[in-house]
Amino acid sequence: MTKAEDVQVPGDSGDMDYLRRILLAPVYDIAVETELTPLTKLSSRLNNQIFLKREDQQPVHSFKLRGAYNKLSNLSEQECIHGVVAASAGNHAQGLALSASKLGIKATIVMPITTPEIKVDNVRRFGAEVRLIGRSFNEAQAASLKFAREEQKTLIHPFDDIDVIAGQGTVAKELLQQQPNADVVFVPVGGGGLLAGMAVYLKQLRPDIKIIGVEAEDSACLQAALAAGGPVDLDQVGLFADGVAVKRIGKHTFDLIRRYCDQVITVNSDEICAAIKDIFEQTRVIAEPAGALSLAAVNKYCQTSPGDELLVAVLSGANMNFHSLRYVSERCELGEQKEAVFAVTIPEQKGSFRRFCQALAGRVITEFNYRYVGSDKAHIFVGIRLSGAQERQQLADILEQAQYKVRDFSDNELAKLHIRYMIGGQNPMPVNERIFRFQFPEYPGALEQFLDTLGELWNITLFHYRNHGAAFGQVLAGFEVKAEEEQDFFEHLKALGYSWQEETNNPAYQAFLTR
Repeated sequence: MTKAEDVQVPGDSGDMDYLRRILLAPVYDIAVETELTPLTKLSSRLNNQIFLKREDQQPVHSFKLRGAYNKLSNLSEQECIHGVVAASAGNHAQGLALSASKLGIKATIVMPITTPEIKVDNVRRFGAEVRLIGRSFNEAQAASLKFAREEQKTLIHPFDDIDVIAGQGTVAKELLQQQPNADVVFVPVGGGGLLAGMAVYLKQLRPDIKIIGVEAEDSACLQAALAAGGPVDLDQVGLFADGVAVKRIGKHTFDLIRRYCDQVITVNSDEICAAIKDIFEQTRVIAEPAGALSLAAVNKYCQTSPGDELLVAVLSGANMNFHSLRYVSERCELGEQKEAVFAVTIPEQKGSFRRFCQALAGRVITEFNYRYVGSDKAHIFVGIRLSGAQERQQLADILEQAQYKVRDFSDNELAKLHIRYMIGGQNPMPVNERIFRFQFPEYPGALEQFLDTLGELWNITLFHYRNHGAAFGQVLAGFEVKAEEEQDFFEHLKALGYSWQEETNNPAYQAFLTR
C-alpha cells in the first residue's frame, strides 16, 4: 500500500469547473443510474458494511459509456465531419461506439491485438470500424494519433480528457446520492479517468471521505508516477486485467489524483480472481478482472482496518472473455488463501500415498501429482484446501512433524502457472507400467477412500488427481504390473466398484509419459 503525497484542501477554481461539468453532463441520454448493491455475506465476513457500485449494469457493461458520451456531446459540428478515432483496450471502445451511433457520428476504434474477442465483437456490433494494431494500449494509441492526423479525424482520448473525466465523475454523483455516509471508496485505476473524476467530485462535497485507488500489481502506472513525481512509462504491463493495462497514467488525471486520492493499493491476479468469485456469489454477475480490482482491494484493506466502516467498491466492468474463466476458477482459491500448494517428499514404498492422506486429517486434497523416478524417495505436488490463511503454516508444521519434507509453493508463480501441469515425464525405470483412468463420486475424503479401496498390492508409478468441484473425481494412475500378475490385477480392479478405463495405448500417454 502506498500513500499519495501532497494532498491539498479542495476548492480551487479549476476543480470547481470539474464539479460544474459533472453536474451538467448529459450522460443519462444514454447511460443509466446503476445500483449500489449491499454485499451482505462479504460484509459479515469482513466486519464492515460493503457496497458494490454496479457499473456492469450500463448498456455496454462498463462505466466508460459515461465519459465517451459526454465527450462526443460536447464536440462541435466541425469536429464531427470526418468522424472520431480512439484507442482502447475494449470498454472505452464500446462506450464510444454506442455513443457515436446514437449521435450519428462515424467512429473508428484502434484496439490492441490482445483485446478479448467479446469486446471486439461488441464494438463492431455497435457500428464502429475496428482496427487491431499493436500488443498494448500504447501501441494502439500511437496508431490512433497517426490516423487522426492522416484522416482528419477527431481523437477521443479514453481517459486524459476533461470531458471524459467529467463524464466518469457522474458515478460519484450517484454514489453520494445513494449512500451519503460512505467512509471509504475504492476505485480501479488504468489511465486514471474514473478515479480522477470520482475523486474531484467526492472531495468537493465530502472532504472527509477516503478515496483509495486500486491498481493491478503488474500495471501500476499510478504508483510509478507518484514515486517519480509525474507520469512515467512502465517497461511492460500485465494483460490479465486488460481493462487497466496502461503503461502511462494521464497528465490531467494524475494532477487530480495526486491532490485528491488518499491511498493506492495494488492487488495481484490471485486476489483479483478471488474478488471475481465473491462478486459472482453475491450478485451472480461475472466481473471482468479490471472490474473486480476494487473489491480485491476491499478484501486486502479489511485485513488491517479497524472494522465497522462503510466501504464502497466500484465494479467498473463485466466484459469477461469466457475463456478466461478457466484461469479464474483455477486461481481464486489461492487468492482467497483457501488453498495451499506444497511439494512434499514421501517414502517410495507401497501405501505411502494413503498414509500421507491420513496425515492430512480429513482436509480436502484439490490436486495430487506424482511420477515414479525409481529412488527411495517420492516427490509429490499437492494442493490442499484450507479454512483460512493461518492454516497454511499450521499444516506445513503438521506434515514436518510427521517426518515429511515440505516446501510451500503457494506464492510461487512458476509453480502455480506452469509446474503443476508439467509434473511427470517419462518413466526412467524399466517397469511393466499400465495406465488407467478412474472416476468416483466426489465428497470430502473421497480420494483417501479411493486409495484405501485400491490397497497396497501394486506399486503406483504415476498419479494425477485434480478436484474441479464437479460431482465426480477423476484420477489418472499408473501401476507396475508384471505379466504373471495381470489376471489378479484385473480381478482386483473389477472388485473395486469404481468406473475405470485402461489408457496404456493412448497416444498422448505414449508420446509424453513413457519411453
